Amino acid sequence: MNMKIKTENSSKKTQLLCGFVMEKSDKVLGMGKFNSKTNSAISQSLKDNEGKLGRITVIPTPSESIQRILLAGIGKKDELTNDTIRFVSGKIAQKARELKLKELTIVAPPSFVTESGPAVSQIVQGVKMSLYKFDKFKAEKDTNLLELTIIIPKSKKILSAIKSAEIISDGAIFTKSVANLPPNECTPTTLANFAKTLSNNKMKCTILSKPELKKRGFGGITAVGQGSKNEPKLIVLDYKGSKKEKPIVLVGKAVTFDTGGISLKPGDKMDEMKFDKCGGCTVLGIMKAVSELKLPINLVGIIPAVENMPSGESYRPGDIIKLYSGKTAEILNTDAEGRLILADALAYGEKQYSPKTIIDFATLTGACIVALGTNVAAIVSNNENLTKKIMESSKRTTEEVWELPLNQDYMNMIKSDVADIKNIGIGRAAGTITAAAFLKNAVEKTPWVHFDIAGVAWTQIATKEKPYNPKGATGFGVRLILDYLQNL
Repeated sequence: MNMKIKTENSSKKTQLLCGFVMEKSDKVLGMGKFNSKTNSAISQSLKDNEGKLGRITVIPTPSESIQRILLAGIGKKDELTNDTIRFVSGKIAQKARELKLKELTIVAPPSFVTESGPAVSQIVQGVKMSLYKFDKFKAEKDTNLLELTIIIPKSKKILSAIKSAEIISDGAIFTKSVANLPPNECTPTTLANFAKTLSNNKMKCTILSKPELKKRGFGGITAVGQGSKNEPKLIVLDYKGSKKEKPIVLVGKAVTFDTGGISLKPGDKMDEMKFDKCGGCTVLGIMKAVSELKLPINLVGIIPAVENMPSGESYRPGDIIKLYSGKTAEILNTDAEGRLILADALAYGEKQYSPKTIIDFATLTGACIVALGTNVAAIVSNNENLTKKIMESSKRTTEEVWELPLNQDYMNMIKSDVADIKNIGIGRAAGTITAAAFLKNAVEKTPWVHFDIAGVAWTQIATKEKPYNPKGATGFGVRLILDYLQNL
């Protein structure tokens, strides 16, 4: 996908002039008058369109400067949200692609334009992310260059908001592009190479390989990765945008392919386990965007990357391993591998960087999908204030989350008779929470929030249709955490 963003305060010659219509409205928001024939066609189309959410109407016009006018319904005024604008803008972009156009112009009505530019930002995000297509391995690729013009009043702050929206969208698209890669094209080494491309004068990339991981006591990463010929890596991206502040640490699970190991998964839908690296890809997308936004913070991204395979070298049910924290873990199921590699990365992040906050992302448990479905992520936290801020960002970006509890009863459920902890709880009870309880053992005192994104990291059967989330990886969490970081 290629797209250019321009801003100007007057109309121009365009293949498609797009405007928004409220439900049961007799006018197009912010759009001026045309000749009598075109005005009549618009009036008739407004009656047909009715402003229903997502309804698109295209009107051919006789004007030489404007080939077509598009009316996009945005629903009821009292139900208008940032996501509504993002959703409808995505529908507009998809229609432009269907019409095989080279460019389009969207009129941002005055009610959409504020000094902070949030609604205009949603137009940018909706168009840009909806035009993303994963066609790397297709013989016929979409090479159409689509140029977007947004008509808004001149304002440096709005221009800045649009630029920020571009960078945030690119961060989410980068996450999707890497997460969508098949396992034969994305091993732990490949993921490490993607991280290296992000390094610059403010962001250092360090890669720990198998011998050093073993030497330094990363027992979880080493155990999970030892069954594959593709050796494990620990990827560390260290961004320094401030001289004084303690860093925030982001940790992302990256199992580039998960067979379950010796505790082999059923064959059905095992192909989707290429998405078990989505947590790590989320961290990559955030780090990329933070660097380009030049945020005045310190941020560390830590990605334990492994391939979980069955072989003569694989770790086994019944094994006891020593984690980076020094605690021992009894292995009861080798398919509960994500918490092992995350525990190592979390403990390393806390001990090495003494951060003020730790946030982790993982496609961790099928139990999360059973509990919350495929449109809401679970979060578990040890800090109310951090949870509140995450919730606020979730509402602004419409990446929905739901907090689950974590008390001592759940911690007791992962106590082992032969080691400090065990890697699964008691039966199928509270699977998402007991997985988080395992992670909590790795965090001693730092404010921490865990995202279980198993249901939302890629589009599944019950995933809500959104044009800016085409089939495949969704990039969930990138926009939410960037909003959180920008509002610190």
